[in-house]
Amino acid sequence: MSGNNDLIKLYSSRILALAADIPHLGRLDAPDVSVKRRSPLCGSTVTVDLKIEDGRIADFAQDVKACALGQAAASVVGNVAIGRTRAEIETARDQLRDMLKSEGPAPDAPFDGLDVLMPARDYRNRHASILLTLDATAEAMGRAEEHRACAPD
Repeated sequence: MSGNNDLIKLYSSRILALAADIPHLGRLDAPDVSVKRRSPLCGSTVTVDLKIEDGRIADFAQDVKACALGQAAASVVGNVAIGRTRAEIETARDQLRDMLKSEGPAPDAPFDGLDVLMPARDYRNRHASILLTLDATAEAMGRAEEHRACAPD
């Protein structure tokens, strides 16, 4: 019975509420960069579209096909992604990974809402899904910077 109680705790009302209200859901018409990431373990996918201005996310959209935990993470990220730099996204991703895999603290503000996913630490098979949106956003920011560096003046 404790396994069922653990699952009930994992899928808290806060996680379910976040999963039901994902901001910036969909795709951008003309993104500067798009990245699709898939978790091979569970099959969850996230596609992130970005428009970048002055090294910051100017517009953000995400197509999320993931479990409630991945959707909750996408919701938190979607609420704060616009205006963020690559360094901020990478820091949040690294802090979330550390929170899940090494019992580190929740990510710093403005990504501190990801603390809702602390109960998922014990469910390693869900970690990749939880990280998808930040992984895809960090990769997209990196690709955008590489493209800018290679573009002729």
